[in-house]
Amino acid sequence: MKCPFCSHDNTRVIDSRPAEDNNSIRRRRVCDECNKRFTTYEKVETIPLIIIKKDNNRETYDRSKIEAGVLRACHKRPISAAQITQLVDEVETEIFSREEKEIPSEVIGELVMNKLKDLEAVAYVRFASVYREFKDVNSFLDELKKVLK
Repeated sequence: MKCPFCSHDNTRVIDSRPAEDNNSIRRRRVCDECNKRFTTYEKVETIPLIIIKKDNNRETYDRSKIEAGVLRACHKRPISAAQITQLVDEVETEIFSREEKEIPSEVIGELVMNKLKDLEAVAYVRFASVYREFKDVNSFLDELKKVLK
């Protein structure tokens, strides 16, 4: 690592620890030439995930879209922010563990619905009604019957 002060090529790591976000490593370094200290952050480089929408358009993965959908489904329900964050974290872990560069939005929707079904029935039905685009009351009732079984 090149020193930002004197541009010397030799620097040493004197301390390493996880950064506050736990997604990177914070390293304290010292230059062998000028003895000045500086901090660097090391983070894993990830390949951007592409989502294939229902209309076959492609867009980059955006966690906030999943969060927004789950928040709307859980509005005024007895579900804590921590539970919502955990649900989204679990969905995200499953998505990225597939190691695919492109993933259909239907897969993400089904993952979210399966998690919501275990968490809270009303939130599940709300999410399903938007996600599955119920056209009439009968399709809504069919989904309710699945939940009641």
